[in-house]
Amino acid sequence: MLPVYWPPLTWVSNPGNLGTYNLCRDGFVKKIALLLGVLTVLLLTVMLIRAQTVYEEQQAPALELARQPALDEQAAVGRLSRAIGIPTVSYDDRSRFDAEAFLAFHQFLQDAYPQVHAIAERDLVNTYSLVFHLPGSNPNLAPILLMGHYDVVPIDPASQDQWRFEPFSGVLSDGHIWGRGSMDDKLGVIGLMEAMEQLLANGFRPQRSIYLAFGHDEEVGGLDGAIEVARWFEQRGVRFEFVLDEGGIVTEGIFDGVDRPVAVVGIAEKGWVNLELTVRSIGGHSSQPPQHTAVGILSEAIVRLENDPFPASLEYTRQTIDTIAHAMPFGLRFLFANSWLLEPLIKAQMLKDPGNAAGLRTTTAVTMISGSPKSNILPTEARAVANFRIIPGETAESVRQRVVQVIDDPRVEINMLTHWDPSAVSPVDSEAYRLIAGTIRGIDPDILVAPYMVRGGTDARYFNGLSDNVYRFLMARANPKTIEQIHGINEHVAVESYLEAIRFYYQLISYTAEE
Repeated sequence: MLPVYWPPLTWVSNPGNLGTYNLCRDGFVKKIALLLGVLTVLLLTVMLIRAQTVYEEQQAPALELARQPALDEQAAVGRLSRAIGIPTVSYDDRSRFDAEAFLAFHQFLQDAYPQVHAIAERDLVNTYSLVFHLPGSNPNLAPILLMGHYDVVPIDPASQDQWRFEPFSGVLSDGHIWGRGSMDDKLGVIGLMEAMEQLLANGFRPQRSIYLAFGHDEEVGGLDGAIEVARWFEQRGVRFEFVLDEGGIVTEGIFDGVDRPVAVVGIAEKGWVNLELTVRSIGGHSSQPPQHTAVGILSEAIVRLENDPFPASLEYTRQTIDTIAHAMPFGLRFLFANSWLLEPLIKAQMLKDPGNAAGLRTTTAVTMISGSPKSNILPTEARAVANFRIIPGETAESVRQRVVQVIDDPRVEINMLTHWDPSAVSPVDSEAYRLIAGTIRGIDPDILVAPYMVRGGTDARYFNGLSDNVYRFLMARANPKTIEQIHGINEHVAVESYLEAIRFYYQLISYTAEE
């Protein structure tokens, strides 16, 4: 066999009767380089054109404000302040449940909102969750459900002295209302009650029935509250035109390069599953250890999990970006408009930030671990719990199966503990979504509205069987600092943001239900 090679100047193919073909190597390379240069210019031109033309403004038109609530702003602020002062705390340890505080909140609502209690029907579900029903005059119109929760997370005792004001004081200072629940979510509950009270006082009587539902244990999963409320509706055969719960907010300074507020409306939310990993051993004295203890085997399994994360997808990030990209700097538009080519680069950059990464994939977090009770005893059992937040399209069972494959060790038992599959994904082309978006922009036309996937959990996840249109949004403004204070230290809300929430609910109810 003749050797195959590239001589310095000529390539001889068949030196017999077919003759010799001479090819100038330098000329050939120049032609290839020229061709590649032309293709590169063409590709870059296409990418630049896409960056300029792909993203057109897709914002819903701002709805004209048909009504304006005649708010006594000082009185409204005072009512939210008093609501914050009632410590309706949800603890993981349910034996710490303070029934008196929750019943006191019921009494506060009754005293503060007499029109709602006189005209709407009120039901208690599982003693503490509240449902208000304002019947409509047209039974052919599907009702709407507006939701919130009035329980709050506890205060970490170690942080008590770091609060500017007492956590349950509801102090008004510097144009803000301070205290636990001011954002999450007494703002939503009180905002809805204020709007409904104003409407009823003005003689409002709807064609479409309106329901308000306020859960009492959202912060610990809603298993005694929202899930029972959903069953209550199901037993009565009620289906909704749309459901709106808290979950999204009006963000300021969250999206790089976007100098306008962005209202993110949750169209779906992640599920979760806790998997228990257990390794058993015969134990013994630590002076005669085996090559790998139960803790060592378990640790290797954990490292495998963390080193092999779930695949990332831009699906939900792209939905958000598509609606606000026209307001982004050119560089970001260039990247996302050409994600067909640059997707690996975009993913790699976004995965560096845990907040962005959570929007791209099912996340893995090993949160609990235990072994031997004493330093010189070999563990007979090592146990860990891994929490996974599941992206829509996957399930708790598919997560478990993948974990089994990744760990690939029969010595590690893998058992599913608590779990909830991801929610259905609600449409962004529905009349309900357009109405919510248009109402937001009616309050402030400068706001951009974008769909997004909620990374945490809300009570809304229990209502997907009762409507095809389940959304998550609270008309409250937050920046990176104030977002950190939700569930954290010095939670507070601007008075103007609270008043915007009242106006938002007032307009939304008017648009959907008035005669």
